[in-house]
Parts: sequence; structure tokens; C-alpha cells
Amino acid sequence: MSELLVKSAKHKTSHILDIEFSDGHHAYVDFSIFIFSSGHPDYEKYKSIDEFLKFEIIDGNLNWDDYTMIFPIEDLYHNKLVKNR
Repeated sequence: MSELLVKSAKHKTSHILDIEFSDGHHAYVDFSIFIFSSGHPDYEKYKSIDEFLKFEIIDGNLNWDDYTMIFPIEDLYHNKLVKNR
């Protein structure tokens, strides 16, 4: 099996992205629970939709602001973002 990568990500609404993976699977991932519950100052700016939408796909990973915010691909694939502790 080849390495699982993020192929594309499209904004749906609020903090929800439709993420397409290299195997053709799509996942609608809501990042709001993570962003709004973290309380970490690095994530505060992503509460703004404008800042949240400044993500990039780099080397098959969905990433914000030079790896300030990045998630394991398997977690995105299965839509299982863990609330930041």
C-alpha cells in the first residue's frame, strides 16, 4: 500500500474542510472543536475564518503557517481530531 497523503482540501463552511486523500477517500473534518477548545495562544488566530483558510498542502500534509498547526494524516482520514489538552 502506498503512503497516504492529503491530495486537496476545500472549504465547506465555518471551520470544516472537505479533505481528499491520495486513495480517493474524502473526509469532512470540523477543526472548530480543536481550535476553540485549545486555549493555546498559537491557535487563537485560527478562530478567524480568514486565518484558518490560509492552510497549505506541503508534502502531502495539511499545514498552517509553517507547521504551527498540523495533524496526523490518519487522524484527518478517520475524522478523529483529538481535543488539545
